[in-house]
Amino acid sequence: MQVLPELNGGGVERGTLEISQGLVARGHRSLVVSAGGGLVEQLEGQGGQHFSLDLYRKSPLTLLKTGKLRRLLSNENVDLVHVRSRMPAWVTLAAWKSMPPKKRPRLLTTVHGLNSVNVYSQVMTYGERVIAVSHCCRDYVLSNYPETDPDKVTVVHRGVDSAQFPHGHQPTSDWLERWHAEFPQLVDRFVVLLPGRLTRFKGHFDFLQVIEQLKKNKLPVHGLIVGGEDPRRLKYVQSLREEVERLGLTTEITFAGHRSDLREIMSVSDAVVSTSIKPPESFGRTVLEAVRLGRPTIGYAHGGVGEVLSAVYPAGRVTLQDTAGMAEKLAQVFRGELTLPEKTDEFELSTMIEREIDLYETMVG
Repeated sequence: MQVLPELNGGGVERGTLEISQGLVARGHRSLVVSAGGGLVEQLEGQGGQHFSLDLYRKSPLTLLKTGKLRRLLSNENVDLVHVRSRMPAWVTLAAWKSMPPKKRPRLLTTVHGLNSVNVYSQVMTYGERVIAVSHCCRDYVLSNYPETDPDKVTVVHRGVDSAQFPHGHQPTSDWLERWHAEFPQLVDRFVVLLPGRLTRFKGHFDFLQVIEQLKKNKLPVHGLIVGGEDPRRLKYVQSLREEVERLGLTTEITFAGHRSDLREIMSVSDAVVSTSIKPPESFGRTVLEAVRLGRPTIGYAHGGVGEVLSAVYPAGRVTLQDTAGMAEKLAQVFRGELTLPEKTDEFELSTMIEREIDLYETMVG
């Protein structure tokens, strides 16, 4: 049983479905507990079972659902429970501890992000085994929670399916026609793509500085920001739009909003960048997807993005918040001076699924 807040878009949610599909393929029963969402239908279509339980609200009242979860664990004869988020982890831990020791399932947690260091976040280290999604993530856990047993923390990198992100992928002519009709301002421009939702840690202000420098250097640049707005962070979005105006970039920046065709967008962009600042990405899945497609991909050499780029495209690394250095790398791409990413099977999705389910099977004996 995997437990997480909800089943809408996002890396954690995608990983949950990928593991569920892998479990079913191996002949296991796959259960998922969440508040629901748009991916439930896909989960069930792949052979998983969904149980609706809202455990994501950061409130002591959420702990009142401990009994429901305990009954679910017992009634469904769960062998292993895998928790992927902090508030659900507190409820799961309470339910698990209240069960007779001989009837408890094995307890596994995954640290997906470099969360703030406090007691609330520490719950993700309380699993009998702990998965970290990168080496930098494991180092972060062990340095900030030194009482954690290093032997129980296992690195299982996130993965990307090479069949879904083939090297040199090109969209269909129909897609291209629709894309150019919707965004004619991108035609014949040097398009630099920043994917990711509109939140401060994604470093959009750094991105704007990079585009400004490229414009000053007379490159026909256009910055494309693809990512949904968070209703809780509308002030940030407003300040971002004001900065675009202040820098005189209203004709060089496009906000495309949330898109479900990011693979196609990446494949037609001249370069893809990551400007995530603090906290850094714990893995950098989008960066890996772009490199897999063969696109020049530039990112700050810290956290998971730095770890991924070091493995698959070292030429794309730039010192943290060195916007001038990033602009120069992009200028090299424009001039055809930067080597393109080669085809790679590093961080393959099938490897992630195999390693994670191997750990499941080891834990339950």
